[in-house]
Amino acid sequence: MGILILFFLSCQDNIQLNKKVVVIQPLSEFSIHLTDTIRKSIEDYYQFNTIVYEVVEIPNTSYINIKTPRYRADSLLRFLRKIKPDSVNYIIGLTVKDISTTKYDTNGKVKLPTFKYKDWGIFGLGFCPGVSCVISNFRIKHPNQVIYIDRIKKITLHELGHNIGLHHCDNKNCFMTDAAESISTIDQVELNLCENCKFIIEKK
Repeated sequence: MGILILFFLSCQDNIQLNKKVVVIQPLSEFSIHLTDTIRKSIEDYYQFNTIVYEVVEIPNTSYINIKTPRYRADSLLRFLRKIKPDSVNYIIGLTVKDISTTKYDTNGKVKLPTFKYKDWGIFGLGFCPGVSCVISNFRIKHPNQVIYIDRIKKITLHELGHNIGLHHCDNKNCFMTDAAESISTIDQVELNLCENCKFIIEKK
C-alpha cells in the first residue's frame, strides 16, 4: 500500500507481543503533537501497543455536500478497515475535517426531522464491535487547551471502546455514555470507565 509505519521510540521500548495493537492513521493535515497525545492516552488507559502511520490524504470517495462540506464517517470506517494490516487489532483515523453519519430511530428509520438527521455532524464513530473508528477534532475545539485535549482523549477512548465491544453506558460519569448530541456531555463525564464497563472489558 506504500504506507510507511513509524514507531515512536517509547512505543518501541514498551512493545509486548501479548498486548493488543492499535494503528493510528492521521488523515490529511492532522497535528503530529495531537496524534502523540492520543497515542499516549490509548497506551496509558487501555495498555495497548500503538503504531502511528504516516499521514495519508482523506479519501475523496467519502466526501459529501448535503448541508455543508463533510466526509461520511461510515465510509471512512470502511476505508480504514481495508488498509488495516491483519497483524493489528484496531485502526483509528484522525481528521480535522467535519464528519457525519445518518441517525436512525429504534425502528431503523431515519430519525425525525429527516433533514436534520440524514446527514448529522459528529465527533467520532466506531463499529461496535469492530476494528476501525474515526475521530474528528472539527467540532470539539476550545480556547482552553486543557478542555480541548480532555475532549479528544474522551472521544478517542469512547470510540475505541465501541471497537472493543462496549455499547453506550447509562452511567453519566462513564466516558462510554451517549453524548446525546451535546459537547457538554463529554465535558461532564470522567476520563474513566465505570466499574461495569471495566468488568465487560476484562471478560473479553
